[in-house]
Amino acid sequence: MADERAMHLYDRIDEKTAQLPWYVREYVDKKMRIMSPRSLLNYCHDYLIFFDWLVAEGLSQDARVDIPLDCLEKLTPQSIENFLSYLQFRLQNDKFTINRKLSSLKSLFNYLQNVAETNDLKPYLVRNVMAKIAFNKIKEDQETVAQKMAGKILWNDEYEAFRQFVAHNYRDVIKDNQKLLNFHTRNAERDTAIVSLILGSGLRLSEVVGLDLHDVDFQKRMVRVIRKGNKEQYVFFSEQAGLDLEDYLAIRKKKYDLPTTNQALFVAASMGPKGTNRRLSARAIENLVKKYAIAFGKPSLSVHKLRHSFATRYQAENNDIPKLRRQLGHSAIQTTMIYTHLSNDELKRAVDHMDDHFDESQDQ
Repeated sequence: MADERAMHLYDRIDEKTAQLPWYVREYVDKKMRIMSPRSLLNYCHDYLIFFDWLVAEGLSQDARVDIPLDCLEKLTPQSIENFLSYLQFRLQNDKFTINRKLSSLKSLFNYLQNVAETNDLKPYLVRNVMAKIAFNKIKEDQETVAQKMAGKILWNDEYEAFRQFVAHNYRDVIKDNQKLLNFHTRNAERDTAIVSLILGSGLRLSEVVGLDLHDVDFQKRMVRVIRKGNKEQYVFFSEQAGLDLEDYLAIRKKKYDLPTTNQALFVAASMGPKGTNRRLSARAIENLVKKYAIAFGKPSLSVHKLRHSFATRYQAENNDIPKLRRQLGHSAIQTTMIYTHLSNDELKRAVDHMDDHFDESQDQ
């Protein structure tokens, strides 16, 4: 199934590149060997936005797919700054997102100037305007990022409280809405299993979406996932997550009226005249977590914040960054180090203890 998911992503890449100029298609083809299909698909989305903007601004008189290389050659630093302003103020992109899109453009333009060659060994581009454009400066250190995150994740008793809320107590909030009650009755085990699995393993959203039935090993309490870079890995999940998964699987086939050919772990209710079932999408999982988070009184919670919640709890209880790094699938240990800032209660207690000594000295 992993190969099927990758092929689906490659099909989508083909759809997007067919709408882009030939030199972009060439660049994407060259990158397929070294980049994950998901990252490449994100690049394609970025390029579609950029080339559509060129047409909308009158910087090219051609259709998007026909924009020539000399159009890119004539772009000025100011025009690119205008594009970045468009991303920020019209599309409401934050600085991190703008940097990512700028990075994809810099990579394309670098290829056109320094890698690609014509038949007479000339570069596609002589002048690379993207080389003149700086990334947004984001100066937040790990401590700052950690403190911003701290108020948006689950702590201590909130882990089980949120799980119980999804499983049972949400019904108290919607008790006067029969339609919502019926929907929750149908999906409570599934939704609980999803939340419990993320809180009990730290899986990414894409990893949860991609799970199939045979990826779950209850005996070893592990799931097989495809991580960034198409790397296969087995990830442990908690005992509670295992119990919730078993409860869901006990009703999955009957409640969702599934054929045996449907191997997706998490499925959506049947849709359409033929009653077809489908794998639960990333957007659907994001929306269901958001729904419960708002009703729970913690609207900042998201799938990613549930992953952060797991990581914070793991680090607080185990204090083992290398193992946490592997569990989360981080390529760089610096990314995992943020959780040392989130869970360093000893430092807080030491600072509080200083106040105690100050009070004692005042009494003397």
